[in-house]
Amino acid sequence: MFRTMMKSKLHRATVTEANLNYVGSITIDEDLMELADLLPNEKVQIVNLNNGSRMETYTITGPRGSGCVCLNGAAARLVQPGDVVIIISYALMSEETAADHVPKVVILEEGNKVAHDRYEEKHSTVPETS
Repeated sequence: MFRTMMKSKLHRATVTEANLNYVGSITIDEDLMELADLLPNEKVQIVNLNNGSRMETYTITGPRGSGCVCLNGAAARLVQPGDVVIIISYALMSEETAADHVPKVVILEEGNKVAHDRYEEKHSTVPETS
């Protein structure tokens, strides 16, 4: 049996742009993609903390060091610049692999700067950001 497990996430990313006229996807700063172990064209789920919307799309690489988090195409209707989102990737794993899997969690603060990049998620705890 295989299980779908959270592989990684960017927690509390701030949307920098919503581009309705682009074909689709989410553009993410290349540095942030690397930290969260995201590849170009990888399927992700985006959860908007401002309005509760959830959507799925795929990633494209944005300029390195830009802090860019831009929802494109139809997804642009579900966010506004300044909204805070969680970008989650998943992976299929065997029971044995899933039992020991530790997801990569990158906690962001204002300006999409990294607050924690080696965070291990525990139930009901999120580190304080200043």
